[in-house]
Amino acid sequence: MKNVIWLVIGVAAGFVVAHEVNKTQQGKQFFTELDTKAREFGEAISEGYRQREAELHAVLGDVTADAAGDAPATSAP
Repeated sequence: MKNVIWLVIGVAAGFVVAHEVNKTQQGKQFFTELDTKAREFGEAISEGYRQREAELHAVLGDVTADAAGDAPATSAP
């Protein structure tokens, strides 16, 4: 329980410090650059995920098409 209290105090202190830093011109510039880099990183991760997903769909699409062609036909009674 003591560690949770210190965590909450640390988070609150971080917010206060970040708010005060953001009031300065250099602080605004820092947070703007940080936001830009975080967005670019997120976009790169998202794009990589979409590319890999497309690759896997292409491979699995080929496999499932082959498997469907090899499967014996079943007739309904």
